[in-house]
Amino acid sequence: GQIGYHRLSAEVGIPAFTIRRWVDAYRLHGDGSFARRRDHYPAEFKLSVLQHMWDNASTFNRTAAVFNIPSPDSIRTWARRYREGGSAALGRKKTAALKMPTRLPPPDDKPVHELTREELLKRVEYLQMEVAVLKKLEALTQAKKAAAPKKRK
Repeated sequence: GQIGYHRLSAEVGIPAFTIRRWVDAYRLHGDGSFARRRDHYPAEFKLSVLQHMWDNASTFNRTAAVFNIPSPDSIRTWARRYREGGSAALGRKKTAALKMPTRLPPPDDKPVHELTREELLKRVEYLQMEVAVLKKLEALTQAKKAAAPKKRK
């Protein structure tokens, strides 16, 4: 319309560069620029995007608009990975699943005087962990209460 990016930015509270990127994408792709897009791109596509950006001395924002990529930061990441490891670094990296910590078994129901030293140590460790979890829960509850807006009477 008639209003500039910076004035519109001030009115709606969205950075001007973001509005400019949306407008560029809309001009190139119409309503399709706001459709949900794929999350992962093949390495060949990433390389072609980078090549286009370099050949046309384009910015990350402009290149994202041309290829209808939601975040210019994706292209920035691809460029960094390409600089560090070449085209092979553009392939999708699989992240290793985080290993869950081993759980301590709950203490058995034997009377304390019948437990061996090792069993007593395990029970102490379990109880210390249980107390730590309860303390953390209490701290989180207190922080949530403190952060909650106060009601006026």
